[in-house]
Amino acid sequence: MTLHEIPLERRTLHGHFSRELEPARAIESGDSISFSAPDAGWGIGAPSDDRGTRERFEPRDPELDRGRPLIGPVEVRGARAGQTLEVRIEEVRVGSWGITDAGGWSTPLNERLGVADGEPATLVWELDPDAGSGRDRAGREVRLRPFLGVLGMPPPEPGVHSTTPPRPCGGNVDCKELVAGTTLYLPIPVDGALFSAGDGHAAQGDGEVSQLAIEAPVEPARLTLVVRDDLPLRTPIAWTPAAWLTLGFDRDLDEAAAVAIDAMLELLGREHGLGRREALALASVVVDLRVTQMVNDVQGVHAALAHDALRFTRMG
Repeated sequence: MTLHEIPLERRTLHGHFSRELEPARAIESGDSISFSAPDAGWGIGAPSDDRGTRERFEPRDPELDRGRPLIGPVEVRGARAGQTLEVRIEEVRVGSWGITDAGGWSTPLNERLGVADGEPATLVWELDPDAGSGRDRAGREVRLRPFLGVLGMPPPEPGVHSTTPPRPCGGNVDCKELVAGTTLYLPIPVDGALFSAGDGHAAQGDGEVSQLAIEAPVEPARLTLVVRDDLPLRTPIAWTPAAWLTLGFDRDLDEAAAVAIDAMLELLGREHGLGRREALALASVVVDLRVTQMVNDVQGVHAALAHDALRFTRMG
């Protein structure tokens, strides 16, 4: 197994998904990658004022780099569409600063809350990754749980695709549970996988209701990529030390929940040999539904089955 260090430079950064992008690196299944990345706004320097003004990575293409800056794509040799990519999240470390904006732009939620107009509110954070804490300029402290907001591959259709929505093949998933020590499983949409990652989050609540977490540079992240042909999937699932997660995405929150529940029924069948109706009955007792995020054009829901939720004893 080999560790590939991918430098932060123009040729390794892109602000969109496309199966036509030239791979930044080609690796073998089971190899690891290590990289740093700008924050979601391409920021690479600490904020100089309370509005979050900061140096940004240049040069950028005004059309192709409108999205979140991602490292990659990484080709995994031998990966084929229809297989599954196992993404082991070994390390996620953020830099010493971050920002969170709220309001000031038009989204359905901002419109509903009456905060779409005017200047956004900005929280500027000083981060201590070693202590696992962050403090804003008003002195409010939070605990850090760093993770990557974007982990994914391009859709199979040709052309340029936004980094904003999550998709069955991953992307802007924004699931706060995907911290170091967890594993994400993604359906591979294109040969070679062409995996990309970025969008460092120092901390986030379920829902990501302002549209931003503590957006921070990544310094660094380390992932191991493994191709699986024994785990067919239609939507992402994840293993954490606490639970199995199944994720659903759709413009309609109810449909996103249905996708997550359907994947959980498949997981219960695979892990415990249950039929769908029995699995649904049991899920109603032991599975929790959580809103992953509701701000990226497509809604996200994850279903969680805690590892200690089920105990089996023989009757009679």
